[in-house]
Amino acid sequence: MKPIPVTILTGFLGAGKTTLLRHILQADHGHKIAVIENEFGEVPIDNALIGDRATQITTLSNGCICCSRSNELENALLDLLDGIDSGKLNFDRLVIECTGMADPGPITKTFFSHEILCERFLLDGIITLVDAVHADKQLNDFAIAQAQIGYADRILLTKTDIQPQYEALAERLQRINARAPIYPVVNGDIDLNLLFDIQGFLLDPTLNVSQPKFRFTPEKQNEVSSIVVKFDYPVELMEVSQVMEDLLLGFADNLLRYKGILSIKDESKRLLFQGVQRLYSADWDRDWQENEKRESVLVFIGVNLPEEEIREKFAQLA
Repeated sequence: MKPIPVTILTGFLGAGKTTLLRHILQADHGHKIAVIENEFGEVPIDNALIGDRATQITTLSNGCICCSRSNELENALLDLLDGIDSGKLNFDRLVIECTGMADPGPITKTFFSHEILCERFLLDGIITLVDAVHADKQLNDFAIAQAQIGYADRILLTKTDIQPQYEALAERLQRINARAPIYPVVNGDIDLNLLFDIQGFLLDPTLNVSQPKFRFTPEKQNEVSSIVVKFDYPVELMEVSQVMEDLLLGFADNLLRYKGILSIKDESKRLLFQGVQRLYSADWDRDWQENEKRESVLVFIGVNLPEEEIREKFAQLA
């Protein structure tokens, strides 16, 4: 049975998540989409805004979706599967819309920590919306706004029709997350091919890293940032494994996302790895090509990461 792909929509309050969701549901894409919404307050309002194109809308209450002690999301997912298995529901894609104050971390881990959910759902990607008008203040005032960007596979910059000068903001976003491409979007109108089937949580043989010029320094430094480590010497598998274990032991709670392509001594194949906090996986990829530079590239995105210590650990492998 093919697992159902899941897209998580996150972003700070007022970033335009419901507008994007309405665009997704109204687009002519041929998918049958189920929706899980997370609502603050007793009376859900977004149902009226997104229309009736969703196969099923399940509303969670009071922000519990982002609480690691809550099983409300897990129960909602199992209920959707029961609906499919009983023939009452028919959908081939799931979208989860988070509240503006939700932490995507616990939501993400739900899809890796439950045996049935791991088998029946496939987390495809995290889409983070950023309000171009208000983002700088939000990033200065709220660490959760930075974390939402740190987890992203795609960053959508909204309200660029109101704030067309967003180059400095885009550079700041790239400081936070060097691996997520940024797309300006107005009123939720974007090619869904950029949002669906991005396979953000599968081992990916490509690693595109943004290299902004960084011509400015924000008034307040980011708590979340990206560290890009590159080196052209092959490393021993056991030694690099020990470095990763040490990093996870010391800083797993600070890490949001990380990904890498490694050149291993006496191995013809590239080694791929990626992870979310304490959850990570690694596997062998294709052979290094004859004229290809055997360069290792690693990206770590996290909160107040010790950059010098991380770089030193990998430098010692030379």
